Amino acid sequence: MVETSAHTVKSFDDELRQLRAYVSEMGGLAEAQIKAAIDALTKRDSERAQRVVETDVQIDRLEAEVERLAVRTIALRAPMADDLREIIAALKISAVLERIGDYAKNIAKRTAVLAQTSAIQPISVMPAMADDVAAMVRDSLDAYADRDAAKALAVCNRDQTIDDYYNSLFRALLTYMMENPHHITPSAHLLFVAKNLERIGDHATNVAEMVHFGVTGEHIGERPKGGDPSYAAIEAGGAAK
Repeated sequence: MVETSAHTVKSFDDELRQLRAYVSEMGGLAEAQIKAAIDALTKRDSERAQRVVETDVQIDRLEAEVERLAVRTIALRAPMADDLREIIAALKISAVLERIGDYAKNIAKRTAVLAQTSAIQPISVMPAMADDVAAMVRDSLDAYADRDAAKALAVCNRDQTIDDYYNSLFRALLTYMMENPHHITPSAHLLFVAKNLERIGDHATNVAEMVHFGVTGEHIGERPKGGDPSYAAIEAGGAAK
């Protein structure tokens, strides 16, 4: 009986480790997808952009694996308290990472169109914004792996920087569109790209908030949004499909 109990505990621990491994792998893929999508965009590399689109299926498959294992573990092990919260957190975080992958895919899809238009100066800001966003994704997952509430809070505090990037790009691109009709098409596409990056930053912050709550049991206070209500049309149009 003791051996059976010990085996059950080991199996449960193995399942929790596997869940963490799936989430970690998803996070690594999502971070790489963000950087690859922006690199393809700035270099006008349609072939690389297509590889980003095709790679998205790997993130989708991992999310399905997390869901399958989480449901199976809950059904067979009937976990309680901290263990149950960890499984639910893995489910929620995997869903967020799948969404982040969709945003990266959407950015990549705009490369083919932008490659056929004249390059405009605001695109030079995109790599820096993407690097900061990807770092937020990575750090939120590190906080999850380490159960580090302080690191999670630090990620949340960086979200305003991403909002500032977006607001600055919005103003610059709007100016480009007003100054030259030939800039309207590339500027509109870059607005959607900027909005997708801003939304990825929001999702990384959501992961960090989940981690902080899971570790401390305390919700982080509501964050002020840097966006202006006049940007609502861009937000609606830039949502991931």
